[in-house]
Amino acid sequence: MGSKYPRSLQGCLPLWALMLEIALILIFFFFTEYDNFSTHQEITGTHQAFFQDMTVMAALGLGFLTSSLWRCGWSNVAYNLFMLALGVQWAVLLDGFLNEPFFGKVVIGLLRIRRATMSAMTVLISAGAILGKTNLVQLVLMVLMEVTAFSAMMRVNRQYLYAEENESMMYVFAAYFGLTVAWCLPRPLAKSAQEKDREAVSPSLFAMLGTLFLWMFWPSFNSALLRLPSERKNAVFNTYYALAVSAVTAISVSALTHPEGKINMVHIHNAVLAGGVAVSPSCQFFFSPWVAMVLGLVAGLISIWGAKCLPGHFNRVLGIHDTCGIHYTFGLPGLLGGIACIMRLMSYWTENPLIIYSVLLDTGKLSLSMAVGMVSGLLTGLLLKLKIWRAPPEAKYFDDQAFWEFPHLAAGF
Repeated sequence: MGSKYPRSLQGCLPLWALMLEIALILIFFFFTEYDNFSTHQEITGTHQAFFQDMTVMAALGLGFLTSSLWRCGWSNVAYNLFMLALGVQWAVLLDGFLNEPFFGKVVIGLLRIRRATMSAMTVLISAGAILGKTNLVQLVLMVLMEVTAFSAMMRVNRQYLYAEENESMMYVFAAYFGLTVAWCLPRPLAKSAQEKDREAVSPSLFAMLGTLFLWMFWPSFNSALLRLPSERKNAVFNTYYALAVSAVTAISVSALTHPEGKINMVHIHNAVLAGGVAVSPSCQFFFSPWVAMVLGLVAGLISIWGAKCLPGHFNRVLGIHDTCGIHYTFGLPGLLGGIACIMRLMSYWTENPLIIYSVLLDTGKLSLSMAVGMVSGLLTGLLLKLKIWRAPPEAKYFDDQAFWEFPHLAAGF
């Protein structure tokens, strides 16, 4: 008896993935070169440390954060690595082509790879809304589309809105890109898929491991693209205090809102990270920890509220199924961070009325990130619905056995 699961990847994934990788190799061969002017200290010192921290966050942190589903842990962790590896290659090229002289080669240094890793992380965040409902071929298309949209948006931000590299509003862009793609997928879920869309004890513990990795390395991530030592110091301190307060808030409020005073592990997976998301756009500008701590408190409360209310009310009204809760993990805290950045500038209104120009620029950055994320997400979602990608049927959502070999199971399962 043959397998009941469709061979949706047997023909198209190896062919498309290998052809794409060969094309990337050829582009790197003809159009890139290494940075031969970096000093030994730049390679082995702070730059290398930031690069390692960002890679740990992306591969381990975001990989395990999405591994809590009952029967979909293998896919979520492994697909996260696949998307990261592909996304960084594509992002390096885009960053070079958009910022280097037209006839020059793309010079690859650690700073460019760090920017590329940040671009690829937008895909890892967005994919949290659709994991378990797509195959790997669809995720390949999503990587190419989202990294391209994010890189183009960053180019516009830098050229016309005078944004710094760390002011990308990447969490807002990534969250609403992913939610828009999820809105385009078939809904509501089939009953068989709803039964598998639940957490198990051991995978939930692995998801907590991903949360811990993200919590530990988030200060490095928020300061990775800052150039001045004083700004890096402020970013590290403020991010740490915001994360600390959001962790205490998440655990306390989770117990407070339960009828029996018990803590919900889903709240802990998401809300303890909210402070790091909220403080990211302006973490280098706060010269006292209390501001970051207030942001961490408010972000933790918003994230807990979102985890309790959005799946049953807001998402049901809009018809969005958010697999890993990226809306209240990254989207809402990211919006809070963007609004806080605008309010910080408005506090200088009495001292300098011309600050209105900077307020308008920051408002434009936040609005642009959400608009580009939703528009590009809508286009990507519509493309993912095409039958040529052979998406898994709804009855096989959230099931590793659709795509992975399980030698210990009967051959006909």
